[in-house]
Amino acid sequence: MATIIYWFRNDLRLNDNPAFTQACKDGDHLLPIYLHQKILEEITPWGFPRVANHRRYFLQESLEDLRGQLKRLGSNLVELSGDPEEIFSLLGKQFQTNILYCEQIQAPEELEQVAALTRLGFDVRLYWQSSMLDPKSLPFDLKQMPKIFTPFRQEIERKGVRYANPLEALISIPPLPAQGIDAIQEQVLPALKNRGVFKGGETAALAHIAQYFERKLPYTYKLTRNQLIGLDYSSKFSVWLAQGNCSARTIAKKLDLYEEQYGANDGTYWLWFELLWRDYFRFLPFRYGKKLYSSKGLSDKPANLFDLEKFRQWSTANTGEKLVDAGMRELSLTGYLSNRMRQIVASYWIYDMRGDWQAGAAWFESQLIDYDVYSNQGNWLYIAGCGTDPRGGRAFNIKKQTEDHDPNGDYQKMWLS
Repeated sequence: MATIIYWFRNDLRLNDNPAFTQACKDGDHLLPIYLHQKILEEITPWGFPRVANHRRYFLQESLEDLRGQLKRLGSNLVELSGDPEEIFSLLGKQFQTNILYCEQIQAPEELEQVAALTRLGFDVRLYWQSSMLDPKSLPFDLKQMPKIFTPFRQEIERKGVRYANPLEALISIPPLPAQGIDAIQEQVLPALKNRGVFKGGETAALAHIAQYFERKLPYTYKLTRNQLIGLDYSSKFSVWLAQGNCSARTIAKKLDLYEEQYGANDGTYWLWFELLWRDYFRFLPFRYGKKLYSSKGLSDKPANLFDLEKFRQWSTANTGEKLVDAGMRELSLTGYLSNRMRQIVASYWIYDMRGDWQAGAAWFESQLIDYDVYSNQGNWLYIAGCGTDPRGGRAFNIKKQTEDHDPNGDYQKMWLS
């Protein structure tokens, strides 16, 4: 009787989860695991926690929701703390299995974890499932994909490539191993009581997606997406996509059905456009690998030196530039920041304060509830001029940004009062 270990990574959902669905088909018994990794408990080289509380709150809610769904189908979720090699070695011996299924994450740290498990003798079965488009449907090999986003988009649209259809919801799950999870000493992180604006979990994700389309907000998306105040100016899909509480394919199908019913316009196209940007950042590591994570990125220019005092001013909203300080205060209080403000504060850190872009990227990783390894790295490389954009960086004029996006100072008053 085959026992399969399923390792939930950034795919904390049951709907449209190809890796989990396949594990359910292949196993007589299934052991669902979430691993709180020691590496994420560390302090960064710049002196702050790699994962701060807003992300922890959201993750905790996501895991609670996932556990509830698994229990309703007769299973459960086992949370453990430690390193993947250590934990899965113990589980493999305890349950006499070397079969492990999980999501493929094409980033250096995550790839090395899988390589280490393979060296230990695990049969690790990876499934790519975090993009809207199926890599097999693309009109080019990912290792030779167009370097710049616009040719990437044009080629996909010219060939009529659309999203991969999401899978149907699971109705049954294999039972837990015969000896059960009582034999496992769970190692759960201390519960966190506070929570932010957004609730984690697949249940909340699907409810948010449904109401967004029911209220016909896609129609105004392009007009409102650069606003700074409120919940409806942008889709907020990234909040739940980051932890895999929902899939990009689910959203893309919902958008397709919406256009069939109500028609397409600039707003609905721009939602597709943004989902495509997200895919583009996910596919770049297949072409460039670890270079994307070096201090120079894809460029030849050295990064700015790190200045601790300047970093403290920026990260604690004490730069003296009101729009920037308002943005950094919103980030620290909520764990969220609009895309427009992310670009503004990143540009200010790199070009006005001459800051190290990698320190800025690490701060976003620590603070953002919708931190995503691909999008975070891709966007910081883009602003710093170390990525694929041919314009060599994006230095924003703060005065113009203030005039364009907060002319009456409402955003600044909200966060600095």
